[in-house]
Amino acid sequence: QVQLVESGGGLVQAGGSLRLSCAASSRTFSNYAMGWFRQAPGKEREIVAVINWSGGITTYADSVKGRFTISRDNAKITVYLQMNSLKPEDTAVYYCAAAELYGSFRNGGADYWGKGTLVTVSS
Repeated sequence: QVQLVESGGGLVQAGGSLRLSCAASSRTFSNYAMGWFRQAPGKEREIVAVINWSGGITTYADSVKGRFTISRDNAKITVYLQMNSLKPEDTAVYYCAAAELYGSFRNGGADYWGKGTLVTVSS
């Protein structure tokens, strides 16, 4: 019943753009902080972007600042990650996550996780 479902991943050339979506199954998530994480093969999961429940506060990893934008539509209970100027190093499985407390993401934690969507950026 409680699900986060990512979509929008795919193959794109370097310099291209993709928009990831995360659809939540419960209205509870409208009051949750939401985030995007990613994990490349053989590497640790890392935080990409975080947004608080109202959308008024956002945080980005240094590696994506100026290129990625996280947003949310609480009416649709959906979170987005607009990814521009993609680089090969952005290649990873991207996971949507939800946390009751915004601060949970600072430790890499979350209360709920999606199954991920693969983003592949070709050189």
